Amino acid sequence: MPLIDLKHISKRFGYLVVLSDISLQVAEGESVVVIGASGTGKSVLLKHIVGLLKPDYGEVWFDSKRIDTLPERKLADVRKNFGFLFQMGALFDSMSVTDNVAFPLREHTKLSLNEIYTIAEQKLSMVGLPSIGKKMPGELSGGQKKRVALARAIALNPKVICYDEPTTGLDPIRSDVINELILKLQRELRVTSITVTHDMNSAFKVGNRIVMLHEGKVVFDGTPKEIQASDNEVVRRFVQGEASEQELAELEQSVSQPTEQDDTTWQV
Repeated sequence: MPLIDLKHISKRFGYLVVLSDISLQVAEGESVVVIGASGTGKSVLLKHIVGLLKPDYGEVWFDSKRIDTLPERKLADVRKNFGFLFQMGALFDSMSVTDNVAFPLREHTKLSLNEIYTIAEQKLSMVGLPSIGKKMPGELSGGQKKRVALARAIALNPKVICYDEPTTGLDPIRSDVINELILKLQRELRVTSITVTHDMNSAFKVGNRIVMLHEGKVVFDGTPKEIQASDNEVVRRFVQGEASEQELAELEQSVSQPTEQDDTTWQV
């Protein structure tokens, strides 16, 4: 049985169809990367997996239990199995680094304060930040904030870690640090990883399976090597970062449009 099983998921917001009849299974221990252009439903798909959104149609299963029909109280227990790295980190500015990492432990466990802070420091060491616990988020670089957010995401020892655009806003070197951390946690914690990204370097490095969304549907599901050899035009252009002929034509047309000018004569 798959650990995560999405069955014919559809979701719309008003007239905008974001997901259309998507089925996706994720096995325990897999590292799945979801790619696609902006607005194709990647983050929306991730939020369905952790129960932050419910589908208009279809079913969401986790660990052999259907979760999209659960009441919020029971869904909160399911979410303890997930660590979520938000796109911008989402740290609490008014809390120290240690308190940020400790937050889920204080909310969801009955551990003593000393035990909670010990675990928080352990998680910070796992992401390579063993001595910054007393600092505030405003004192950290962008890469450090992502790593602190990642330490918080693993505080409860989740079965699944979800990464929403983990390298956004980072330079190539800091991005590679995050990629290496994702691989490290995959090995050491033996978690299931689901990464949403448009960064193909990151996708190829951290994923053993890549899923591509286009216009609300899955247009590719396979290995990094297979996607690089795909003859699907949409997939090929995205992987290589090429604009379509239509997009180039529209750009050319907009550039060549004459600008309306009046007959006003300007004098100095």
